[in-house]
Amino acid sequence: MPEGGVDHLPGDYGPPIIGHTFTALRDPRAFGWKMYDTYGPIYRTRQFGRKQVALVGADANELVLFDRNKTFSSEQGWGPVLNLLFPRGLMLMDFDHHRADRKALSIAFKPGPMRHYAEKLGEGISERVKTWSGKDILFYPEIKKLTLDLAATSFLGIPWGPEADRINTAFVDMVQASVGVARRPWPFTKMARGVAGRKYLTEYFTPQVRQRREQQGPDMFSQFCRATHDDGSLLAEDEVVDHMNFLMMAAHDTITSSATSLVMLLGQHPEWQEKLREECLEVAPNGQLTFDDLAKMELTEMAFKESLRLIPPVPSTPRRAVKDFEFMGYKVPAGTSVGISAGAVHKMEEHWPDPERFDPMRFTPEQVRERHKFAWVPFGGGAHMCLGLHFAYMQIKILMHEILTTNRIVTEPGYDPDFQYWPIPQPRDGLKVRLERL
Repeated sequence: MPEGGVDHLPGDYGPPIIGHTFTALRDPRAFGWKMYDTYGPIYRTRQFGRKQVALVGADANELVLFDRNKTFSSEQGWGPVLNLLFPRGLMLMDFDHHRADRKALSIAFKPGPMRHYAEKLGEGISERVKTWSGKDILFYPEIKKLTLDLAATSFLGIPWGPEADRINTAFVDMVQASVGVARRPWPFTKMARGVAGRKYLTEYFTPQVRQRREQQGPDMFSQFCRATHDDGSLLAEDEVVDHMNFLMMAAHDTITSSATSLVMLLGQHPEWQEKLREECLEVAPNGQLTFDDLAKMELTEMAFKESLRLIPPVPSTPRRAVKDFEFMGYKVPAGTSVGISAGAVHKMEEHWPDPERFDPMRFTPEQVRERHKFAWVPFGGGAHMCLGLHFAYMQIKILMHEILTTNRIVTEPGYDPDFQYWPIPQPRDGLKVRLERL
């Protein structure tokens, strides 16, 4: 972007060099609202040494996510954060290449494979929840361990044990490196550990691709290995590995965050917890939840959607303009780093009356039809809509069914933990809950 290319926009760059970096990191929600209240739905800022433009509102979400004119690059938006660790992941692809690989990978989310994942998720979740029952736990670290272990069984088709533990460690190192201060793999930094983790996983996955292509394994990795383009050609081995690395990372961190938020909100709102419990018992009165039962858990899905509204696991989305564009009467040049904010739009009163209130009934079909289609975007939208969103719904429903039919989620009166919202929301104290056996 030419120097001064966005200086005509409302906003300010903050102090020289550092800009608003530390202010935004300290409390991204408060910073975003202050800028929005001061400058409106489009403003310029400087963070991490770069000039950026924020676009705020449902119309901004539609412009960027629907992207009718192929103006916004996801690859160039996420690249500075993820390229060293998750290159060529699905989110780091654009336009025709992205569409072709997304279509090929969708084989892993067809009904047959999803039934298999549901079975494996059910087994793993049931076993782990039994160890939580009747105890005071810190939910966030517990669900983080569980989602990693579930990824090993559902995604990779390997049992829990030392092999899965080593894979999990590598993934955790990569995720932590993606948000580390050091952006080069200097010795003893998070980035160095992350790059080492990526090397380990690449060496682990690559030899297995050919082997799994000759088998008919139902796990996600095996499905990716057999994925083909429209012309029948298989994805290259390194492409399969890159997609596997990225999707495991994306699924693990977002599910960990969103499951934690929902459990917290149900603990704070026992009346809604009871309504979901009644639904769970009605859907599967014998305690055996099947894949076909999941579609019947409508209220549970609405509660999950409301928790995603209040605390979206990906609060903001970066892009880079590859063409000039206009928004709110302002011209923005190609080369500009732009961002939209689900966290902001999800709290706008024009779409969500009394926006801080937890109310799953906002997601009845009638309410959804009347609302702007891009007022709720926790899974993104357009061509980059999260490929695994139905997997996320499935995992949360199975988890809620197992917890709520065997336990009551209890939090201390008035408990409202402080959250760290960047890069992915999590309660700073780990979320203190008690699971009381029913």
